[in-house]
Amino acid sequence: MSDRTTLGRHFAAFAAYGLCVIAANAAVLRSMFVLSRQDATASHILLIPVVTLVLIVQQRRSIFESVGWDWQAGLGVVAGGLALSWIGFRFSQPSGALNDDLFIPALAIVVLAIGGFVVAFGRTASREALFPLLFLFFMVPIPGILLSRSVDFLKRGSTEMVAALFTLTGTVYHREGFVFSLPNVVIEVADECSGIRSSLALVMTVLLAGHMFLTSAWKKALLAVAVIPLTIVKNGIRIVSLTLLAVHVNPSFLTGQLHHEGGILFFLLALALLSPLFRLLQRSEPDYRITRP
Repeated sequence: MSDRTTLGRHFAAFAAYGLCVIAANAAVLRSMFVLSRQDATASHILLIPVVTLVLIVQQRRSIFESVGWDWQAGLGVVAGGLALSWIGFRFSQPSGALNDDLFIPALAIVVLAIGGFVVAFGRTASREALFPLLFLFFMVPIPGILLSRSVDFLKRGSTEMVAALFTLTGTVYHREGFVFSLPNVVIEVADECSGIRSSLALVMTVLLAGHMFLTSAWKKALLAVAVIPLTIVKNGIRIVSLTLLAVHVNPSFLTGQLHHEGGILFFLLALALLSPLFRLLQRSEPDYRITRP
């Protein structure tokens, strides 16, 4: 690792630069804080910088083994961030949807942060810190059009899974689009049933697990892609479980605590369903037998 005096200069420069970026974008950051409190699909925004910082601290020996100024590459990235900031300031108009309004300004902040890191610590350190730095892009709010298409995709997939599970369990039902009629109960697979929030949480969790425990890029990609069908299966299990409990036990299961606050339970179920694939990929790692406890 570089000597402490030299490393201290690089950290001081990056800290000063970071404070300038924060001060210049204070209004945007305040709006991002508001969005994270109001929108469930953006509730993770405040956590992302913390996760990135923890990852960098964990990898500090490899990241800061060799540091150096890289003005050419870093300023190129910073210029891209400044261009995005200018575009956001010059052309954006309030749309009434905070996630749309913040998309370009938040993207600019992330690019500026990455560019400052490249300038202050160099390309070698930046390559070592590539995953933590790219993880910062989860701070960027999802634009409304992409969010609505993702919700629609998950909702349609979940509806088909619900129908399949009802058939598999021998449940008598009548379906019209997203509406299922059962004895004494009628349910609709609404946008809220898409599981978009848990899908985002699963993607981030899986990416972190892949980064920490897998070395092959294709294995990490396979694990991430598996989140999509897994989310649909998890949504179907949740909807069918609550519906069957309402039919056979108590109708209040469709409006009670398990319905509104049981997301964590089914999130853990999704992780349990993903565990066999993760274990299989981990066991095929070249150094698995050496490094496992």
